[in-house]
Amino acid sequence: MTLSTKLFFLLSLLLLTACHRDLDPVAFQADGRPPKLSDWHVVEVRDGKLVLNQGVVPYDLNTPLFTDYAHKLRTIWMPKGVSAKYDPTDTFDFPVGTVISKTFYYPRTADGKFSDVARTFDTSKDFAGEGLDLSQVHLVETRILVHRESGWAAIPYVWKDDQSDAMLARTGAVIPLTLVDDKAAREDFNYVVPDESQCSSCHAQDWVSRKIHPIGPKARHLNRDYHYAAGDENELAHLVKVGYLSGAPAPADAPRNANWADEHASLDARARAYLDINCGHCHNPKGAANTTGLTLDVSVPEDRHLGICKPPVAAGRGTGDHLFDIVPGQPDDSILPFRMNSADPGTMMPELGRSTVHREGVALIKAWIASQSGGCVAIH
Repeated sequence: MTLSTKLFFLLSLLLLTACHRDLDPVAFQADGRPPKLSDWHVVEVRDGKLVLNQGVVPYDLNTPLFTDYAHKLRTIWMPKGVSAKYDPTDTFDFPVGTVISKTFYYPRTADGKFSDVARTFDTSKDFAGEGLDLSQVHLVETRILVHRESGWAAIPYVWKDDQSDAMLARTGAVIPLTLVDDKAAREDFNYVVPDESQCSSCHAQDWVSRKIHPIGPKARHLNRDYHYAAGDENELAHLVKVGYLSGAPAPADAPRNANWADEHASLDARARAYLDINCGHCHNPKGAANTTGLTLDVSVPEDRHLGICKPPVAAGRGTGDHLFDIVPGQPDDSILPFRMNSADPGTMMPELGRSTVHREGVALIKAWIASQSGGCVAIH
């Protein structure tokens, strides 16, 4: 590491420390629904930046869930003296007191109009140390997942127009926005903040108990590097180092999903990772979509359980009059990309969490299906 790089990291740490001095300690809210996001003291606005409090650790996923092209700042905080227990397959076993936050935001457009947001995958201007530079981004919502004695609770907050704080939105919200791409093409849409029950419907990984859990913090999603203020480090290794994770193997021995946008990875690995994070939390043997017989988490073999030559459980407009979930070599005859390519509430999948079509995601799944060999025989 060069001297200039060391000085940069030291300056970054000093700036973060200065911000932390101005924040009250993180407040674990053991019950109730605090009216303001700032009541938690997890992330707060200071001097034109959204900063992370002391002990609040940011993280990202190899392949993230699509939400109308929104960017996301994810964080974990735990009380002193406790840690999550590593699991190679499922969500880590987080202790009571854990607070996970996810802030949804967009890069601002060049003209600065508040309702215009950039449709871009470029995050180079988003981050300021481990927080967000508000001159560059438009904050939309922050969701809190808190682990209480009674279980996990999901609490949504919507950011005020002046970006000073986010307010409790138990019944959700609808926010009109316009996506603007790098060629100035515009797409009006309604960004939908889910209400508490909708949050619970996605986070209930076991549809019998209906108990909710985090979705993203699994080994295969977190086994990647993150650009922390002090430098790049593997997220699993970093969580172990700060005392937030116990029992984890070396990153090389942990599972790892592909980055859906990484063209150096195989097409199959990218598509399976995309379906895993976007669909697998419902389409699994215990999830909300378990009656469909369609399993889309990354562990399922590539057979009828994954949808190959599998007829749908229910007919209707959601099938587009197609006969099988996946027809090898024929994406345009397959139900899966048909539903992904729709924004009609009665047709689209996933059912919640988006109002727009993820064009690049649809293209990935179509290319994956097109690469498959074989065919399906319809039984009449």
